[in-house]
Amino acid sequence: MIRPDPTSAQLGLVFEEPRSLRRICLVRELVSHVRELVEERYGDVWVEGEISNFRPAPSGHLYFTLKDADAQLPVVLFRRQAILLRFRPEDGLHVLVRGRVSVYDQRGQMQLVAETMEPVGAGSLQLAFEQLKQKLKAEGLFEADRKRPLPAFPRTVGIVTSPTGAVVRDFLNIVGRRHSGLNVLLCAAAVQGDSAAAEVESALKCLNASGLVDVIVIARGGGSLEDLAAFNSERVARAIAASRLPVVSAIGHETDFTIADFVADLRAPTPSAAAELITEAQHRIAEHLASVTARLARAARFQLLQAQQRMNRVPVSRAEARMATILHRLEQRLDDKSQELTDALSNRLRQMRRRVDDLTAAVLRHDPRQRLAHARQHFAMGGTRLDRAMERTLHAERSRFQALDARLHSLSPLAVLERGYALVLDERGNLIRSVQRVIPGERVFTRMSDGAFTSRVESSAAADLTNQPTKRER
Repeated sequence: MIRPDPTSAQLGLVFEEPRSLRRICLVRELVSHVRELVEERYGDVWVEGEISNFRPAPSGHLYFTLKDADAQLPVVLFRRQAILLRFRPEDGLHVLVRGRVSVYDQRGQMQLVAETMEPVGAGSLQLAFEQLKQKLKAEGLFEADRKRPLPAFPRTVGIVTSPTGAVVRDFLNIVGRRHSGLNVLLCAAAVQGDSAAAEVESALKCLNASGLVDVIVIARGGGSLEDLAAFNSERVARAIAASRLPVVSAIGHETDFTIADFVADLRAPTPSAAAELITEAQHRIAEHLASVTARLARAARFQLLQAQQRMNRVPVSRAEARMATILHRLEQRLDDKSQELTDALSNRLRQMRRRVDDLTAAVLRHDPRQRLAHARQHFAMGGTRLDRAMERTLHAERSRFQALDARLHSLSPLAVLERGYALVLDERGNLIRSVQRVIPGERVFTRMSDGAFTSRVESSAAADLTNQPTKRER
């Protein structure tokens, strides 16, 4: 509310009550506002510093702190950008990072969201080369003990290279000139680009599994460190180490060195030098053979010249006599050798004849017909014994059966009835064992040995069996 001032009317001035200047924000609003300002102002910056507190997350993101002598800045490199790095970050590494400055809302902390990173003082490819070199060296992949010698006389060599480059043509020209009998099997693969490492690895596995080659050559022409990146990859290095066939690395020029050169069984300065190394033994033999052939030809010409000179000094008659003597001596020697051969053949034939006679006697001793006759005789004797045993068994069983039949017949109730006894049954078919169970007027059934009849009881009384006459008295 505005209060009137007595002097205001005189001076023509109006004064308002001062308003409050306090502005209250939520933390989220303030942090978001600061983040937007920072990202707008520092959307693309390059920051140089030293890596510390490096910690890779299981998700693939990389977290570290970039610091110098006076300050430090948290940095996050997300997985999508981290997989594109050509070297492995580590504490103490001096790097140059490009990204955007942002604020992590949950902690209210300023951080640099990195997009790319490269080492200061050395290129990323060179650093990756040195790191991988130290790693594989520590694992023993560069040791001379695991290097295998090349076969001296390979029949087929497999070459992994681009089919359209000049490397394969130079290789074939040198092989054809130095060892025309050597077969070359080309396994095409890219030697530059993102897919080169995978294709070289696949080609090595294919040649190892084919069983057609004796040695493998990985060849490529010269180029920059970026062009040779595939041969500095861990994937190709481990594929070479896992090969069961010897591997020759012929990559780049003589001054170029790659990880594949250190792992391979032999490094050739150039692809052409690799062809010369593989054919070296064959080429040396060919050169030695050519040298020996030339020496032999010279020696033969010299001997012929000397013989011709001697022939010219010897009279014709004497030469003819000497030639006749030599011919006679050779004919006599030929007769001796013929006789020795005839005697040797005769001895051999006699030995073979004795051997045949011994084998014939052995066959006769082991004639299967004799064994078959003995078997038949044994079988017939066994059949006779079996028939006799069967007859004895049947006779014994028949006697036992007759004895059992007689015993059974003697115990049969019917046999008792044949001796004059009878079975008396009531109307219900129960056996009457006592006269006390008989009721006058009741019908009874009497079973005898040859039949049965029905009767009616007139009276019943217990009898004194002691005074009854016996069968003999009757």
